[in-house]
Amino acid sequence: MTVRVMLISPAMNAALREARFAGDAPLDDAGQRQARAAADAVPAADRLLHGPSRRCSLTAAALGLRSAPENALRDWELNRWAGARLDEVSASDPEGVAAWLADPSAAPHGGESLLGLCARAGAWLGSLDGGGPGRVLAVVEPAVVRAAVVHALDLPPRAFWRIDVAPLTLTELSGRSGRWNLRTGRPLTAETAGAQAPQPPPTARLDR
Repeated sequence: MTVRVMLISPAMNAALREARFAGDAPLDDAGQRQARAAADAVPAADRLLHGPSRRCSLTAAALGLRSAPENALRDWELNRWAGARLDEVSASDPEGVAAWLADPSAAPHGGESLLGLCARAGAWLGSLDGGGPGRVLAVVEPAVVRAAVVHALDLPPRAFWRIDVAPLTLTELSGRSGRWNLRTGRPLTAETAGAQAPQPPPTARLDR
């Protein structure tokens, strides 16, 4: 059965602006406003989900979605690095950061490796290929979007670091396990709803 998976990255928050590693910070006022303004552009779906972080759940609510939390879509588990800025971690643990960026099996933070994240995202995609809802929409953290794309397109793990996911953009995967097509980077705004939009400008990658 062909499945259409629509992944929406959550709105901006203070942690994202400050280049912090994943934590559980909520949206700020600007992020709330941006998400509410994009509500009319959300595509229809048969099943609605969101990652368990406050940023994802609050974005889903601001978009007007009655979505259910899905633990398989949780953010990259970075344990003791969570909530810290990248420059802080690079100063305190330069060897760990270097290993983390170079080796997809490394987890110097004591959490989940890049390979583990991609495998988790892939297992979730595979679970949808079972005759269930044909259109699935989920609000998930940028790292989960990137990991899902790496798995779906069978890319090398290092490609993860070359995928940018801006806030409130829609990434679509259609097909089935082992054969996915990708449409990525469409801004979730009323002006571009239903149309192919240009790629958004590059943004700071905060979940690296």
